Amino acid sequence: MSRPTALPERHRAAAITAWVLQILLGFAIAGGGLLKLTGDPTMVEMFDDIGAGQWLRFVVGALEVAGGVGLLVPRLRALAALGLLLLLIGAAVVNVTVLHTGPLGALAFAAVALAVLLLRRHELRGKLGPATS
Repeated sequence: MSRPTALPERHRAAAITAWVLQILLGFAIAGGGLLKLTGDPTMVEMFDDIGAGQWLRFVVGALEVAGGVGLLVPRLRALAALGLLLLLIGAAVVNVTVLHTGPLGALAFAAVALAVLLLRRHELRGKLGPATS
């Protein structure tokens, strides 16, 4: 019986880095999503300030929980990182244009999502449709 070949050291370091980032981002984002879904008064007030209605709080909360959990599922982690990156860019835009607050928190999380996406980009092949040449 042959032994599986070990990953080269740099691939192993990248995999470990990706997992650490996925776990940290997953818990942070899913935690924020749970606050939205459970009706935390701060979240209710923030979505009142946005003015789109409380339905948006539930949608964003569900997307955050799904994305946070998705980061921990090997078959979903790259797509989850992509979805969270888009969601967080949207949050940064809303912070600046609607809430008139700073975008740094959302952009910091977006940077982590981007790092995970870059580390896991090879997993997206075939998941986003046929490749074009």
